[in-house]
Amino acid sequence: MKLLLKAALRSRKHLTLLMATFLTLFALTIANTMEMFALGVLSSLQETKVSAPIQKETNPLNWLIQEVKQEFQVSDNINALVAILVAVAVFKAIWLFASRYTTQILSIRVSRDLRQQYFEHIQSLPMSFYQQHNIGGLSSRVVGDAGQIANSINSWMTNYLQTPFTIVTNLGMCFYLSWELSLVIFFGVPLIILPIVFLAKRVKRVSRQLQKNQEKFASVLIDFLAGIQTVKIFAMELFSLKKYKEQNDRMAVLESKTAKYGLLTRPILHAVTTLCLASVVLFGLYTLEMSISHLIVFCGLLHLIYEPVKKFADENANIQRGVVAAERMFEVLGQRSILEDKPGAIELKKFDDSIEFDHVWFRYEGEWVLKDLSFKVRKGETVAIVGPTGAGKSTIVQLMPRLYDVQKGEIRVDGKPLSSYTQKSLRECIGFVSQRPFLFYDTVASNIAYGRNFTREAIESAARRAHAEEFIVRLPEKYDSLLAEAGKSLSGGQQQRLAIARALVKNAPILILDEATSALDAISENRIKKAIAELHGEVTQIIIAHRLATIEHADRIIYLERGEKVAEGTRDQLLQTCKGFKEMWEALYRTDREALVSE
Repeated sequence: MKLLLKAALRSRKHLTLLMATFLTLFALTIANTMEMFALGVLSSLQETKVSAPIQKETNPLNWLIQEVKQEFQVSDNINALVAILVAVAVFKAIWLFASRYTTQILSIRVSRDLRQQYFEHIQSLPMSFYQQHNIGGLSSRVVGDAGQIANSINSWMTNYLQTPFTIVTNLGMCFYLSWELSLVIFFGVPLIILPIVFLAKRVKRVSRQLQKNQEKFASVLIDFLAGIQTVKIFAMELFSLKKYKEQNDRMAVLESKTAKYGLLTRPILHAVTTLCLASVVLFGLYTLEMSISHLIVFCGLLHLIYEPVKKFADENANIQRGVVAAERMFEVLGQRSILEDKPGAIELKKFDDSIEFDHVWFRYEGEWVLKDLSFKVRKGETVAIVGPTGAGKSTIVQLMPRLYDVQKGEIRVDGKPLSSYTQKSLRECIGFVSQRPFLFYDTVASNIAYGRNFTREAIESAARRAHAEEFIVRLPEKYDSLLAEAGKSLSGGQQQRLAIARALVKNAPILILDEATSALDAISENRIKKAIAELHGEVTQIIIAHRLATIEHADRIIYLERGEKVAEGTRDQLLQTCKGFKEMWEALYRTDREALVSE
């Protein structure tokens, strides 16, 4: 329950709306009570017409009704009676609308702010967080859990604020009117509380299982949509359908259990409350000899007590689902990034000297990926990092923008550790092109600018340097053409060239290329290689490559194997001293010669 309140009050501006919601719920309870008394007044008029004159009653309810009748003279004035009934109906209608509207507005705003805070928070978390969570799970928390929490807050206010107020108010009125008749209520209390407590625990347990299964279900669907081409090429539709069906059936089983536990309480409570009301009517009529009007008011007040109690179980099931959703949401919101800027961190305004890896050790989990790695890249140099798959090349370029922190050793920029700079300023000084470029649903120009206010001239210049303009001008709207989701309307090579243009327009002093030409044809690759060579001396380049043709112009080459630096030097030096590099180089040109012969 505390988590639901914590979610509601994460933003202070919700406090005023929360208080307003409380007041409207309380006013609605008073309006319901007034409605019951209005029915009592109406029924007493009929009794006055058909009954003989009676002596003065000492019953409090009769006294209240007589006071209302005398004050407004409703016995002889039908207009006054109609006016009272209309006033009560309008009063209730106003507060019914106000209570529902304020609860809905509170729900909408809590859900909105939770989604906003969730997204802002996960942006600050390190890459290690995303390795531990799947996309389906993170998506379901921000979409489903935030809405569930907001709905459960409404249920919480109904169950733990309005319901107690309603019960105490109307129970007090019942005891005031007839304490003997009110004692009947307590016979049904244990029969009401026990099923609620018993089933609430099971609803919470099943809800937790259901929401975990929803994560797996979402992941299966996302994997299928992301890998649809692979699924069709391998004709594995039945395999994908089987995985989907397993999770779908499991979710249906859990939903059935939730429905069973959630719906079972209502019939039980309805039976208990009906028996109580029947006992009240019989005891009131034949033992206490109460009038019909008194019984109508008394039973109406009991209805106001029992109705929220009957709804309590339904609302409580919703609350338990909200508690589970809040636990999942705060599991993420409670995580703190280990890569936060240190107090006193400075901005890296320009790159003046060098990047240095000093005895760096790093691992994701378990085995070391980099082992005692040391090298230096001076300003203006072009350094290539090569080696077999799994050697740790991509890890190096992920450590430079501080996507991860090293476990041992130190990485320095201009003689200062990476942690001494703010993360934003460090990354602003780096242009990065990955082997899997990310393009979003927007225009070509917006994808190149990527949220920055570059001029159209700068965007087009970067596209020309990346040799992307040759296909951009063939698009219907050229630079204003809208790309499909994830750039699916472009080939892999075209996507890479746009990613290179994005890095070039940034004009950062450090350029990192991680297999940036892997999807390019030989002609395009040669053009990119020429464009990169033209930047020699202007920017500091660090190039990760399997295709060694792109690193011929490099000032130095670092050869890695299993996370360790085996050799470092120029191409000619490594051909003479590094067996592994020589084998890679000869394999490259053997492949090129065989390709020429086959043509």
